[in-house]
Amino acid sequence: MRFGITILPQQPWAQSKHQWARAEELGFDHAWTYDHLSWRSLADEPWGATIPTLTAAATVTSRIRLGTFVSSPNFRHPVTFAKDVATVDDISGGRFLLGIGSGGTGFDASVLGQPALSPRERHDRFAEFVEQLDGLLRFEHDGAISFAGEWFTTHEARMVGAPAQLPRVPFVIAANGPKGLDLVARFGQGWASTGRDGVTGEEWWQSVATLAGRLDDAAERAGRDAAAIDRYLSIDSGGTFALSSVGAFEDLVGGAAGLGFTDVIAHWPRHDGIYAGSEDVLEEVATRLPALR
Repeated sequence: MRFGITILPQQPWAQSKHQWARAEELGFDHAWTYDHLSWRSLADEPWGATIPTLTAAATVTSRIRLGTFVSSPNFRHPVTFAKDVATVDDISGGRFLLGIGSGGTGFDASVLGQPALSPRERHDRFAEFVEQLDGLLRFEHDGAISFAGEWFTTHEARMVGAPAQLPRVPFVIAANGPKGLDLVARFGQGWASTGRDGVTGEEWWQSVATLAGRLDDAAERAGRDAAAIDRYLSIDSGGTFALSSVGAFEDLVGGAAGLGFTDVIAHWPRHDGIYAGSEDVLEEVATRLPALR
């Protein structure tokens, strides 16, 4: 089992840099931040930009992997975003993990004046976004790169150079539906899940188990070994905050391990509101990580 921590981009960097450095010191395997322009109940609170945050995090760490949890095409174009990703991956020395999803229907989906999309349109846009990112980030082109899609057009783009990771930065694709899981099987080095929305407790765990089984089916359809796909579970998604206590964290890790997940992700405790908790619990949990691996 590998362990991740999500640090929301809410603090000034003078404060936040200590969290990123401390995540590495505590022995976490990966650290993430949300890729949103604003987010749900925190929409009226301070909220920094994702790529500058991860760039800065790369400069105060040396081992821990860094990622987006998760990026979407709601406000990004494959060319500009691929440039951002490749540059951060270079600065970090090949430690970037690209978490990507289709994008929700909230603030990010409307703030730029975008029209509302149907679920099918959101998937089709996401599929094209993933395919173009895959081509751009592999840098398997001689000179200019062009794509002509329904949602995104790339005309003679240039990338930043040879990838820091080969064949490209790993994709950790968030998906629950069958079409999304097929994308995981085609393009993903990893799969990220928050389980089914709107359910908690045992019902949530049952939804996670069902989704894991559907990923196995998608891998089989794609002719791929399901065991070769890393599985990331957000353990703060089923109605329990993982770092509310050491016992809660250990129980959630055990449940994830029992369903074949290779990685779990919790959130750095906030002072109040969502994910509120004590950093003392975080520190104590960190001492247990070696035994839980």
